[in-house]
This record gives sequence, C-alpha cells and structure tokens, in this order.
Amino acid sequence: MAEQRTAGERATSTGPGRVLVLIYLLFAIAATSRAGVQIATKFDEARLAYLLSAVAAVIYIVATVGLARDGAFGRRLAWVCCTVELVGVLAVGAASVLAPDAFPHETVWSGFGRGYGYVPLVLPLIGLYWLRRTARP
Repeated sequence: MAEQRTAGERATSTGPGRVLVLIYLLFAIAATSRAGVQIATKFDEARLAYLLSAVAAVIYIVATVGLARDGAFGRRLAWVCCTVELVGVLAVGAASVLAPDAFPHETVWSGFGRGYGYVPLVLPLIGLYWLRRTARP
C-alpha cells in the first residue's frame, strides 16, 4: 500500500523531481560501479578512498529510493540521505584537499566532486531544495 501525502504536499518524483531522481539513479550506478571495480581490483592500494566511494554509492542508492517514493517515509529518507551526502562531500572534499596523502586515489567526493564536474557538491543542495519546495506549505 502506498503512503499518502499530507494536504498541500507534492510528490518529490513528479515534474522536475523526475530529473532529480534520474540524476541520483545515474550517480548510484556510477558510484556503485566505480566502488565495485576499485574494491575488487585494487583495494589494497587505497582502502579508505574505495570504502568512501562505496559509502557514497549506498547513499546515492537510498536517496534515489527516497526521492522516488511517495509519502512521508520516502521524504524523510531523502532528507537524511541528502544531508549526509552534503556533509560527506564537504568533509571528504576538505580532507582530500587539506591532506592529499590520505587520499592517494580519488573517491566520488574527493576535491568536492571534482572528478564528476562538482555535481556531487551541488546535487544534495538541489535535493534539499526540492524536498523543501515540495513540502506542505
């Protein structure tokens, strides 16, 4: 049974939200693929970086589900994921710039998402904005 929206609340996966869900899905696939290959082939070279890529992949997957679901649970899930993602991008981005030796190989969030055109830095901000915009008045 699908959860019901409260009065005045819009679904997060309609209109421009569909594009947001698609972008999160693409990042979930990209981050999962990258982390999977890195962990399977060269995990001993940069364990921290590859584990952080795997964490990013999980967050993108769960955020995609949260944004695609209709109802309060999906919305809460997406809020948590977008917030954790933003904190992660800022923390890993700063750490990778301030202590580059700790990150001999890049993660999805290294350099604030430099390897992905800084989309990982902007995406959670857009996600949080969309969640706020579609919330009940």
